[in-house]
Parts: sequence; C-alpha cells; structure tokens
Amino acid sequence: MSTDATTTSASRAQRLDRLPFTREHGRLVVGSGLGWALDAMDVGLISFVMAALAVQWSLTPTELSWIGSIGFVGMALGATLGGLLADRIGRRQVFALTLLVFGVATGAAALAWSVASLLVFRFLIGLGLGAELPVASTLVSEYAPARVRGRVVVLLEAFWAVGWLLAALIGYLVVPGSDAGWRWALALGAAPALYAVVVRRGLPESVRFLELRGRTDEAEAAVRRFESAAGVAPVPSAPARPVPAARPGELWAPGSRRRTAALWTVWFGINFAYYGAFIWLPTLLVASGFSLVRSFGFTMLITLAQLPGYAAAAVLIERWGRRPTLVVFLLGSAVGAGLFALAAGDTAVLVTGMALSFFNLGAWGAVYAVTPEVYPTALRATGAGAAAGFGRIASIVAPLCVPPLLAAGGNGLVFGTFAAFFVLAALAGWALPERRGESLDTPVP
Repeated sequence: MSTDATTTSASRAQRLDRLPFTREHGRLVVGSGLGWALDAMDVGLISFVMAALAVQWSLTPTELSWIGSIGFVGMALGATLGGLLADRIGRRQVFALTLLVFGVATGAAALAWSVASLLVFRFLIGLGLGAELPVASTLVSEYAPARVRGRVVVLLEAFWAVGWLLAALIGYLVVPGSDAGWRWALALGAAPALYAVVVRRGLPESVRFLELRGRTDEAEAAVRRFESAAGVAPVPSAPARPVPAARPGELWAPGSRRRTAALWTVWFGINFAYYGAFIWLPTLLVASGFSLVRSFGFTMLITLAQLPGYAAAAVLIERWGRRPTLVVFLLGSAVGAGLFALAAGDTAVLVTGMALSFFNLGAWGAVYAVTPEVYPTALRATGAGAAAGFGRIASIVAPLCVPPLLAAGGNGLVFGTFAAFFVLAALAGWALPERRGESLDTPVP
C-alpha cells in the first residue's frame, strides 16, 4: 500500500496521476478500444465494398469517390458536435450514443438498394463514428496516469489496427464469396448497436468532467474505484469549483490559437494522406492488374504492418516524447508513400505498402495521444472534436481527388501528393506543446 497517498492531501486528478496502471485502467482501455476496433472495421469495410460494387453495379470513379467520401462528411459533423456534447453532458454518454447510431446505420447499409440509399446510410454511419473517436481518447487520457498517459492512448488507438485487420479478413473471406458478399460484410458491422449497451453500463465518467459540473460525490466514487484496484487508500481531496463549459470560440483565443492552428494542420494532413491512400488501395490494386481476391490479400498483409507501427509508437512516445515521435512517424510515412509511388512488382508493392502502413498508423497513435493534452479540461473534448472535425474535411476531399490525380499522373502523382501532405503535417507537429509526464491540469505552455 502506498504510504504517501495516505498522508498527503491531493486533488482527485493528482490521485489518479499517482496510481499505477491497474485492471480498471485495462478495463477502460479495452472497453473503449473494442468500440474503436468496431469503428475501424466499418471504415475499412467500405474500401472492400467499393471494389466489389465497382464491378457489380458498374460504378464510375466519381460514384465510387462519393461512396468513399460521404461517410467523412458525417464524421466531420459528428466529431465537432460530439466534442461539444462531451464537454456538456459527459464523455461516457456521448460514447455510447455514437456507437448505437453508427451500429444501426451500418446494419441498414447492408440493405442499400441504390447508390443514393447507400450514400444516406454512409452519412449516418459517419455521424456516429466521427463523434466517438475523439471522445473515447479524451476519456482514456483523463484516467491514465501521467507518466504513461501517452502510451495508454496509443494502445487505445492500436485497436484501430485490430478493427481494420478484421475488415481485411471479412473483405478477403466474405465479400468475394457471392454477389451479396458486401451486404453480409456490412451486416457484421451492426454489432456496435449491441455493444453500446455494455459500454453505457461499464465505463466510468471522466472525473475531471464530474468535478467541473459539481458532481463531486460521483467523482470521488470513480477515483476510489481506481484506487481500490491499485490497493491505495483514499485521501481527502479539496472541493473542486464547478466551471461552465467552454465556448468553441476559446479555441482561437490569443493563448490557444497557435496550438489550434498547428493541431488542425496535423489533423488535416494526416487525414488527407491516410484516407486517400487506404480507402482506394484495394481498388487501385485491382486497376493495376491484381485480381479482386489477390488485391484483398495484399491489403490484409499491408494492414498487418499497422500493429508493429503502433507498438513502436507506444514505446517511443514516453521515451522520445510526443512531438518527436509524431514528427518522425509522419516523415517516415512520407518516405513510405514516395517509395510506394515508385514500386514495381509484387514484392516492392507489398514491402513499400507495409512501410507506409507501419509509419502512418504509428503517427495516428501519436496524434491521438497529443490531442487531448493541448487544451484544459473545460475545453478538452471540444478542442479534440473540432480538430478531428476539421481533419475530416481532408478525408472528404482526398478520395474525391484520387481519380483526377490518377488521370493526370498515375499512382506516382497520387502517392507523391500524399507524401507532401505528410510532410506538411510533420512541420505543423513540431509547433505542438510537449506534455510528456505532465499532469493534464498543468497549464499548457
């Protein structure tokens, strides 16, 4: 049992920061991460569905682009609204609601009878998905001990690779099986609707949010739950002063505007390059002469490289810090995209694709770790949601840009453009604050 915890008065946030990583932390990461994986599975599936529908429905590149992009229109709106709601009604409630929305909409998309109906369902899916991701990372970051907070959030983000791998497996095994294979694949994405019930009951609400709303008894109970898991005796905490929810305009106040501009640029660059590449990857491989099944198999192998990318970022984010890790992985992504543009032959396509996947997803882990640390508690979810929402604009535009880029300069121009956006994001990433090992309550420099 900790001796200083029983004798030293501390705020509830300090009490959480001092704890070791416990089974309660693990439950929170897994509970949030499973929702994250199911989200990734849905986003990943659409790339395989696009490749199948291009053949079955004889879709034009423009129609395929809109199928790939419309979900991100919903994600842009969902991320912004989700962050605002999370700072007003709580992280847990928004998390469960968004899982329910996109789970039901995904199941409905399996019944789509036309391009127009599929676009409507994809928009609703994006609305739920866009709100979930920044809210989940905010909740986890507010519980994680300060000395391992970055690593814990990267581990949460690693569930994205698990979900995308599930999508690749479903795409490989289910989609090519029959003309209705893509419908069965989307139907599997309805699982989050059931999972939302479990999430709502099992996850704790943010202690910092509860304190800001004057719900001190609930905040104290949540802290004691984590202290009990660590075998630490509770200590008195000073009363927390309720604080009204921050206004979105505060993101651009004199003390915040530089951080906001840098963060939004990172989110825009990484979204443009990632979604432009991976939404179109199976279709581009088919267009390059691969069979549908072979292109799906290559995509699955390239997806596997995401897991070691996350693992490397999880280690380096606490050794190097947030900013160096983010910048290095973004520059590595740029190199990977450039090499993929020049790749000739099956082996070169596979190796360079895996390099791009490794660095790109490691960068995603780092950006999700740094984002909640940029703003104070009252503005945290709003800021994270706004950055994610702005980034989704790039994820809308990128799939639409691929056909004209492809026509103008082939895969070389497409992936060269993605490399340029990775470099832009890396330059902006160096302007973000370094918060390694600091409490979230420490004023942001």
